[in-house]
Amino acid sequence: MLAIENISVAYDRADVLQDVSLEAAPGRITCILGSNGSGKSTLIRAILGLTPARKGRIVFDGTDITRLPTHAVVARGIACIPEGRRIFPRLTVQENLRLGAYRQKSYQERMEKVFAIFPRLKERLDQLAGTMSGGEQAMVSIGRGLMSEPKLLLVDEPSLGLAPILVKENFAVVRRANEMGITVLMVEQNVRQTLAIAHAGYVLSQGKVVASGTAAQLADNAEVHQAYFG
Repeated sequence: MLAIENISVAYDRADVLQDVSLEAAPGRITCILGSNGSGKSTLIRAILGLTPARKGRIVFDGTDITRLPTHAVVARGIACIPEGRRIFPRLTVQENLRLGAYRQKSYQERMEKVFAIFPRLKERLDQLAGTMSGGEQAMVSIGRGLMSEPKLLLVDEPSLGLAPILVKENFAVVRRANEMGITVLMVEQNVRQTLAIAHAGYVLSQGKVVASGTAAQLADNAEVHQAYFG
């Protein structure tokens, strides 16, 4: 569904990503692992067109999207769950979800699909999103992304800033969305939790892919753990 071919991305003429290539298969969870500063979030920005690739190309669902503006990328079926969730705390759950369907005239059927994944949200429609727990806010954030009925869901650092018990709940939310048929590309530095739900993955270090394989292969790779995750 997504093929990234030898892209390089630079800030102030310094390459943050260097000749990165990877693929995200349809219906699967593909993870991008790496420590802070490895280039994970820059990769998300490049896919969305927020920080365009200096060279290489990004192909989504058979179309080259490398030079497309962000709104055109989203219109083709890519949604992003940003780092830190970024919900609208003073809006209700329903209002947050409706914002995810701003491109569509009808949203009720889409909302029912979100409720099928996260029934708790249906019970909290009129609650201000900022008063919910961290795990519930994760449901709102992912539910808002799903309101556009994306083909691919980009998830940026879902464990960031959460207590361990909420991290577990947050990853369960991502897996639930995938079980409903959504392809997921997730960037994360929590190795154990990520490999527990992913099908395949890549390891980034200093802007380069240094390892790849199935989740099981990466989990068993002692060198990967020692060199990049301590």
